[in-house]
Parts: sequence; structure tokens; C-alpha cells
Amino acid sequence: MSQHLSQPLTLGRGIRAAASRAPGKIAMHFEGRSISYAQMLRHIDAMAAALEARGVGPGDRVALVSPNCPEALELVVAAAELGAMTVLINPRLTAPETGLIIEDCTPRLVVAHDSLRALVAETACGFADLNGPQPKSRHADVADEFSPFVIHYTSGTTGRPKGVPVTHRSRILSFFGMASEFGCYGPDDHFLALAPLCHGAGLTFALGSLYTAGTVTIMDRFDPAMVVSALASGEISGLFVVPTHFHRMFELPEAVRATLSQHRLKALICNAAPLRQPDKVRVVKMFGEGVLFECYGATESGIVTNLRPQYQLQKQDCVGTPFAATEVELRDENGTPVADGEVGELFSRSPYLFSGYWERPEDTADAVHGDWVTVGDLARRDEDGCYYIVDRKKDMIISGGINVYPREIEVIIGALPGVAEVAVVGLPDPNWGERVHAEMVPLPGESIDLAEVERVCRAQLAGYKQPRTFRIVDAFPRNANGKILKREIRDVRAAEEKQAAA
Repeated sequence: MSQHLSQPLTLGRGIRAAASRAPGKIAMHFEGRSISYAQMLRHIDAMAAALEARGVGPGDRVALVSPNCPEALELVVAAAELGAMTVLINPRLTAPETGLIIEDCTPRLVVAHDSLRALVAETACGFADLNGPQPKSRHADVADEFSPFVIHYTSGTTGRPKGVPVTHRSRILSFFGMASEFGCYGPDDHFLALAPLCHGAGLTFALGSLYTAGTVTIMDRFDPAMVVSALASGEISGLFVVPTHFHRMFELPEAVRATLSQHRLKALICNAAPLRQPDKVRVVKMFGEGVLFECYGATESGIVTNLRPQYQLQKQDCVGTPFAATEVELRDENGTPVADGEVGELFSRSPYLFSGYWERPEDTADAVHGDWVTVGDLARRDEDGCYYIVDRKKDMIISGGINVYPREIEVIIGALPGVAEVAVVGLPDPNWGERVHAEMVPLPGESIDLAEVERVCRAQLAGYKQPRTFRIVDAFPRNANGKILKREIRDVRAAEEKQAAA
């Protein structure tokens, strides 16, 4: 019998292998700091020892509340080598929202950036607490490739957040797919990471650079002038953005935008919300042909489809063809595949799928059908095998590239005095893709204080979830079963705003 010598696909093993190629090479740049691969490994070892000393081991969760910074990536790797999972919590959430996630994932330890200690328990550790003396020997990687190393949280239709565990194997295979598809992941590449690391895409695109022995520059916020300056330096070969970022760049003075002619990008990757065709034309004009990729996916499924540069101006409002090693099916309500040109719910299967929602078997059963996964998006396919996202089955709103779930907002507004019913929808917005809009029906004989509604939303919701516009109506449109027709609300309000703008 032949001996099985293949080593498991784990995050720590891969990053250490990348570091061994050139220990002195810069792994990360951040706000004037440059961290070599050797220095990064020392930080990871110290963090792993500190986590283990606090009782963190296989299967445990470590909750992390932090803006983008090198320490966040180092903590993810350190916990992963112990067989633990890092629960990445959006630092823009309010204290009550953060508390819901911590309650749900029951972490062994909570780690918070110094600037965010107020959001979490007083007992939370800071990064400084995890950077003690260098251990005499590093901890052996005890992770299993099929075990999760990270949990991202996304708010569900019930108004409570859902954890999305992702395994070592699924994300590492994503790195190889990204390297093949985008061509900007390798030892000679330099990725600019400005998307929030707490999001699935932000973390994946940043870690992919380290796993493939590249260099990553981390930004803790999006500043269009700084991004353009970095690209004009000619050092950046890969960048991930959402459509809102392009709008901010469009607003820069012409002289600043003109410096982009000096960029050396291999891949400009856009995701999280559809890129409108007029904006796509502007992007191609600004950056030149041959670099823009538009992909579609979700934390649960990884990247599902990708539209390559040569088709950006040929296929309008298209998200491309299936990603490497990915199969896609569109199905009707009976689960039967639909014909080309017809709309169906999008299902995918690939090596990149999540592990089912954390402690949510019913939600998992809704999303996982055999070895296929759906997040409820509706799409159609053309005769060339290209896919087009038509609508979102679960009424999710994408504002500025960030998922917003109406039910979570409706629960808060619906509890206020005078409110009988509430419906939250996304309306078209030229800068944000969609903006959050709330409509309310008052209780008979009562009134709704809009100022109070706005105050409560500001206090209980992260900024990107807060409705930008409100409307009080007498009644909502409904179907025969009494269900509120949100699409009709969206269509009517969008048409009214379009007419007013004209």
C-alpha cells in the first residue's frame, strides 16, 4: 500500500510555506509600517501562544472587533493554527448589534481594537495583550482542512444575525481559483486591500495575497485620492472594489484621475453590487481595457461567476460565466432547471461552499439542497452561457456594496409607538447602488413621530443600515394571500423619483 504523503490544506501551513520563500520580503504595508514575512510569523506565534494560554483550542471561537489592520489578519492565522475560528464582527455595528453576535457564537475570547473597547465587554483583550514574549517554539498547526477557520455574520430575514462558517479548504481553493482567474496573485504581485476585512470578500482577497507569497497594502478606510495615488505609483497589480468606490473616484478632479494612466493593474475586481453599464463604460475609459473583472458570489458560496475584461462592454448588466471549478443551475419553484432566457433561482456547487449556518439547521436546510447552495438570488442565462442577476428573492438591499437586510430594520421601527406596519426596501441610488427606504402605516387614530424614528434608527443601527428616506402611507399593496408586495413599493417609488428628477 502506498503511503499517503499529501499535507492538509490549512491557512497556517500555506502562509508559512509562502514565508519560507523569502522571509525578508515585505508581507504587509499599513500606515507607514512595513512588516516582513518573518516579522509576521513572529507576531502570529506570539498571538497563538497568548490565545492558547487563555484556553483557546480546537473548535473554539475568538470574536474580533477591529478595523482593517495587519493585526486582524495575524489573529485570524494564529487562531486558525490552534484549530479555532475567528468570528469577524463589523466594527461599524452598534453595541446592541455586536452583543447579538457575541451571544450567538459564544466565544472563548473577545478581542477588540483599542478604539472599539466600548462596543464589547470590559473583559475583552486588546491586540497588545496578545503580543507578549516570543515563544521558544511555535505551536504545531492542529487544524483540519475541512474545519472552519472563520465565521462571518450576515443578518437574516428573522432580524437576527446568522453565522457563516468557512473552512480552510474552501477558501484556500478559492485562492488558487483567484490566481488562475485574475492573474494578480503570486510572488511578484502587490494587492491593495481596502474592503472591510470583516466581510467575506475583503478577507479572502487580502489573505489570498499572503497565501500566494505576494505583498498586500492594507487601508482602513476608502479615500479615493489615496487609492488613485497608490495605483498611479505603478506598484499595485490587484485591487478589489465595490461600485460605490468608482463613484467616489469619478468625483475627483480630472488632473487627479488622469494619473491613473500610469497604473500597472493586472486585475480591477468589482463585486458586491451590480455595476451599471454607463458606469462600466466610464471605468473602462478611466482604467483602460483589459483589467476590469466583475464577479458575482456570496460568503456562503464563494465566487460563483466572473465576467472577464474582454466582455465588459459586449455583455450588458452581465456577471459572466461560472468561476473555476464551479457549476451553476437555475431552477424554478419545483426545483426543475429552467431554459435559457428564463428566470430561475440560482444554485451553485463548488469546492468553495460554506459549512452551513452556525447553529441554524432550519436556515441551512433552506440554503443547502444536496451539494448545491442558494442564497435566493434570481437570474437568467443567455445562449452563450452568461448569467444575469435579475432580482433578490429575499428582498436583500445592497447599499455601497454592503448587504442590508430589511427585516432587521423593520423589527426596530415596528416596535415604535404609533407604527402598525413597516416595509423597508431598496431604491435606486446613483452613488450607493441602492439606498434604504422605509415606509410605515400608522395605527388607527395615532400618528408616527418621524424624528423619533430617525433617532432610534441612529441609536440602534449601523450607519449603512439606516434608512435615508421615510414615508408614511395609509396602506401597503398586497397579494391575494395578504403579503406585502415590496417590489410594487420599490417600482412605484423609483418611478416617482425618476419623474421628479426629470
